[in-house]
Amino acid sequence: MIFDMDGVLIDSNPLHADAWSVYLSQYGISADSILERMHGKRNDQIVRDLFGPKLTEAEVSAHGSAKEALYRQRMRPYLEQSLVPGVRRFLQRYKDTPLAVASNAEPANVDFVLDEASLRPYFKAVVHGHQVRNPKPSPDIYLLAAGLLGVSPSRCVVFEDSTPGIEAAKSAGCRVVAVRTTDAELPETDHAIRDFTGPELDTWLSGL
Repeated sequence: MIFDMDGVLIDSNPLHADAWSVYLSQYGISADSILERMHGKRNDQIVRDLFGPKLTEAEVSAHGSAKEALYRQRMRPYLEQSLVPGVRRFLQRYKDTPLAVASNAEPANVDFVLDEASLRPYFKAVVHGHQVRNPKPSPDIYLLAAGLLGVSPSRCVVFEDSTPGIEAAKSAGCRVVAVRTTDAELPETDHAIRDFTGPELDTWLSGL
């Protein structure tokens, strides 16, 4: 099984939106009309969308790093309570199954969540968007994660909460479970959940 992180393991999207709003206010940019377009994208894509394609790599990196530092500062007191309900128990139940994280999030954010929330021991592989040439919705990140698990993509179940992520997982040939932690309209998937608390997911997985 392969998990996206933001919106799947942790309900972080509201705090990401808050951090972007605070950061962009310094530049006189209102985030209200653009937050939905950010969902599921890598930071370099977001920064270039916001500030223009002519930024240097150093400028893109500086904007992204500053925003993410603000996010981690604001998230730290709420990290445990922001975990998607039931996810820790779910990971514990399936700890003998090969598990991976595949996230477009910045590497520092992936490390922050997995280490601060003590989730890293559950995962055999951790992949972030900068390890592949093409971010989601390209299938690259899920193909890499499946390879690191030593499992064919067709035998992998991916948990995703965004349209780019779902498209990436489908393109990789994986089964997909939509995690509806937001009200965003999502493409059709093999299964859908609100969180990891109900028995329906275990029943569905047992039938694969």
